[in-house]
Amino acid sequence: MNCLARCAGIALALFTLSAGAVEIQRWDRLPLAIPLIVGQERIVFVDQNVRVGVPRNLEGKLRVQSTGGALYLLASAPIEPTRLQLQNLTSGEIMLVDIAATPGQDNLPALEPVKIVAGDNPSARYGQVTSTTTQNAKPSTQQESDTAEQPVVRRETPIPVVLTRYAAQMLYAPLRTVEPVEGIAQVNTNRRLDVSTLLPSLPIEASILGAWRLDGFSVTAVKLRNTSTQQLVLDPRDLMGSFVAATFQHPYLGAKGDASDTTTVYLVTQGRSIADALLPSGVGQIDPKGGNRAQR
Repeated sequence: MNCLARCAGIALALFTLSAGAVEIQRWDRLPLAIPLIVGQERIVFVDQNVRVGVPRNLEGKLRVQSTGGALYLLASAPIEPTRLQLQNLTSGEIMLVDIAATPGQDNLPALEPVKIVAGDNPSARYGQVTSTTTQNAKPSTQQESDTAEQPVVRRETPIPVVLTRYAAQMLYAPLRTVEPVEGIAQVNTNRRLDVSTLLPSLPIEASILGAWRLDGFSVTAVKLRNTSTQQLVLDPRDLMGSFVAATFQHPYLGAKGDASDTTTVYLVTQGRSIADALLPSGVGQIDPKGGNRAQR
């Protein structure tokens, strides 16, 4: 009786361990293989707020649900090897997942959940943070000693450059090519904000596209559209406002109606929002080159 009880206990323990097993896969910027079984839902834990890019040929074959840092994948038909893109909505980083769905077979256990974790040795990335330790020769007190060992955060590239490059990629490049940047985050910006004072001397219609922040700096992407029939040359010196840096996507604007009549300018600010960096709307009628546009 005791032997039977012990055997039953061991069997129960093994069943419990099997039921709670999770497959660990490490993301080292190499595609991860996650097989599926038709009609069987598989859970993928990513511990990130992600957006899933699903190819159109999987419509009606694959159901994807995302909540609380977990993905729920359910194939309703066999699927040939196909690649999914998981984009971190905070950092912009993209993970590649290769799936394939096959019909289930009798007497085979269900596939366990998958957990994706960061690799042990992630490769260096553009704008990566590097830390150096400031050391004093002879700290005289414990407080000075503690201060001397505090790391000084530095980046390989100036932050305005990192932000501008990231914003341009997010707007113009395919998502799979966006280089992730540690610590970068999207900013909620009022896209109806009046930015007419940005280039008051030019016949341009401006509107906000989006904004991102990093280490106290922010970059705001503003769409510029030519409303005249003349080609316009864009010069950062014509911009009105308090900016750390400004970069035009293109050096000129074509005439209204031309394919080149629209571009983007990236405005970098420090310690303030774009609304605080712009001049008051009443200044929009003043031509910085002389005169009042309202009287022309």
